[in-house]
Amino acid sequence: MADKRDYYEVLGIDKNADDAAIKKAYRTLAKKYHPDVSAEPDAEAKFKEVQEAYEVLSDAQKRSQYDRFGHAANNGAGFNTSGFGGFDFDINDIFSSFFGGGARPGAGGSRRRKGQDIQRRMSITFEEAVFGAKKKLRVTVHEECHVCHGSGAHSKNDVKTCSRCNGRGSVVVEQQSFFGRTRTQTTCPTCGGSGKEITKKCSNCNGEGIESHNKDIEVTIPAGIDTGQQIRLEGYGNKGSNGGPSGDLYILFDVKPHELYERHGDDILVKIPLTISQAALGDTIKVPTPHGNVKLKIPPGTQSETTFRLRGKGIPNVRTKRNGDEHVLVNVVTPTKLSKQQTKLFEQLSKTDLTNDTLFDKIKKFITN
Repeated sequence: MADKRDYYEVLGIDKNADDAAIKKAYRTLAKKYHPDVSAEPDAEAKFKEVQEAYEVLSDAQKRSQYDRFGHAANNGAGFNTSGFGGFDFDINDIFSSFFGGGARPGAGGSRRRKGQDIQRRMSITFEEAVFGAKKKLRVTVHEECHVCHGSGAHSKNDVKTCSRCNGRGSVVVEQQSFFGRTRTQTTCPTCGGSGKEITKKCSNCNGEGIESHNKDIEVTIPAGIDTGQQIRLEGYGNKGSNGGPSGDLYILFDVKPHELYERHGDDILVKIPLTISQAALGDTIKVPTPHGNVKLKIPPGTQSETTFRLRGKGIPNVRTKRNGDEHVLVNVVTPTKLSKQQTKLFEQLSKTDLTNDTLFDKIKKFITN
């Protein structure tokens, strides 16, 4: 018995500590060393030591004997490790701080719970993404039963207080375990936590209080929406439990590619061909944009792969509503088929010096006769 620590030392309390201080110390240490949650070395042994000390010091008679004779008061067997000496404690007290204050009467399965959110994909055109649109969507809605008005019963006389939990919604279950006789609070299996029993269920909703049906709703697609973005429709998800609200519906968008425009965020890119004469002499051309055609001035001597920017002709930002820009990439197209007249003109043109460019000058240095 020389190796047994003093019970007051085990609990970390003074010998004059009152019952409240003893219980507080025990609860703190039991939560710290409980083998199911503790990462402390030798947690199980320490937990048993704390239990042994508390069993003795929380009992006035055992504490008096211990104060007089020490561990010899019970022949060194103040604690039965085979079954925790039949010690009676509420396991909910131990875990209360880990699970939000522990279970409370009627707070188990009777708590209103929001239904799960769901997601659906919607494919839209490029134009619908740019300007926004309204589209019909068929969804399943969960509404209060129009027959029982949410009670789930055939009539108000068919609802009574649960006979098993007396309306609390929860019951206490006792069982013997390695750690002694434990008491755990759980949802009442009879009423499912509602605290009420329905003797005759509503024939329309079968006691659920909710009826589900399909409904066509109008979805407003915001201007500027892009692939991968989503919107939330509140209350169109899965139904809640115990009178809780339905979850939400998230619509994830897929924007179909456009045959002309390439989208880059709020900006778009369009590729426009130029003839050799347009590039050399300059021109004013019409360029398509989602917002209508605009005139673009092409300066003389424009090179292929030159990019021009049309401010505000892109896609509106879904949050700021400001339009992005349209970038016009011009490519000079070399003709593959020439008429006789065109061939003569190019032959005449070829006899002139068109190599007035620094790149041509650089190449000429390396060409030998």
